[in-house]
Amino acid sequence: MRLLKIGIVVLLGMTLTGCGGETSTSSSQTLNFSEDNGGITLPDNFQAVVVADSVGQARHVTVAENGDIYIALEEEKNGGSIAALRDEDGDGTADQVEYFGSYAGTGIQLHDGYLYSSSDTSVVRYTMEENQLVPRGEAEIVVEGFPDQDSHAAKSFTFDGSGNLYVNVGGPSNACQEEGRTPESPGMDPCPQLENHGGVWQFDANTTGQSFEEDGERYTTGIRNSVALDWNENAGKLYIVQHGRDQLNTLWPDYYTVEDNAELPAEEMFAVDEGDNFGWPYTYYDGLTGQKMIAPEYGGDGETAYEGDEYEDPIITFPAHWAPNDLIFYSGTQYPDHYSSGAFIAFHGSWNRAPEPQQGYNVTFVPFDGAEVDGEYEVFADGFAGQDSLSSPGNAEARPTGLASGADGSLYVTDSQKGKVWRIVYTGDEE
Repeated sequence: MRLLKIGIVVLLGMTLTGCGGETSTSSSQTLNFSEDNGGITLPDNFQAVVVADSVGQARHVTVAENGDIYIALEEEKNGGSIAALRDEDGDGTADQVEYFGSYAGTGIQLHDGYLYSSSDTSVVRYTMEENQLVPRGEAEIVVEGFPDQDSHAAKSFTFDGSGNLYVNVGGPSNACQEEGRTPESPGMDPCPQLENHGGVWQFDANTTGQSFEEDGERYTTGIRNSVALDWNENAGKLYIVQHGRDQLNTLWPDYYTVEDNAELPAEEMFAVDEGDNFGWPYTYYDGLTGQKMIAPEYGGDGETAYEGDEYEDPIITFPAHWAPNDLIFYSGTQYPDHYSSGAFIAFHGSWNRAPEPQQGYNVTFVPFDGAEVDGEYEVFADGFAGQDSLSSPGNAEARPTGLASGADGSLYVTDSQKGKVWRIVYTGDEE
């Protein structure tokens, strides 16, 4: 990896663009920007540092006030399920990488003095001490007993400002068929999987020793899988981005062509109120026509729209099979005003658009005005796949999976293939 040392000073905690951030008393940094931004493309006046290039199968990420980085791993590496990274000389690259923990999974977040992380069946937390990279104590169980499932098992999570923890429990199937992923097998009606899956559950963030069955409260339902979720402080509301269903053509060839399968259904972003139902598995969203459709497992034929009012519509949609895996609302002041309070979404990339090329593999930005979407989505960071025409996700050089914002407003992106980590910095002139 070739690095180009550029004499740009980043002051932690203050804006580079004169957008009103307060100057902190942190030390300055001269960052080692990668000559090619670590293989990705960015908007003008943005550059990337490769923080690390092989921490393991990285999932979500969180960044401490002092710049330490914590990454959840899908599988343990060097005896640990969490990678802890520290930059000791201020050049943006990790000089120290430590591993700890035994709960491999997806979710991770620093919150109220603790580091929370999740496996596929539990949420745990570690007590964090000031300037201590690796916690000394053992993990405490916050919630255990989540369904142990073969698919859509990631228990990603987020917090609100009132002491609540929200955990994704994905549907354990594609479309709740009587015989899973079997051509023309009808859907179970009602779908029994919705009893303990297919939604978001709420817990007390400050209580340990909880169980899914006894302490969880269903917050929303009708969600196939919302690995990407975040609480929007500006709106006082939960937002999620759903993985849409697969295999319309292979399961229902009388109704859908190969081309239909590549373009349907849309990936959907939802604003969530408690008690909302978003329609999985009974419906899907056709982004080409802008209609919620009846799923073929439940009597649909690719042309019959859902006409009821039981299910909520998306606030914005994205192309089919992009696979949204993380969502954050940007609260920093380093980036230009255009990005203030907007949403960044990491798209892991498709696997089932064949024979069309696979798509996604990017970080996309959605502008917001308070609680509302304020414009079209735009691809912010691209090129992770490393090639223009990708036939299989296994051939991708990188797949963006986790997002976090640092104290200085930099955006961090993780990759699930080998564990590459980018820090994206705005380097434009002050406004």
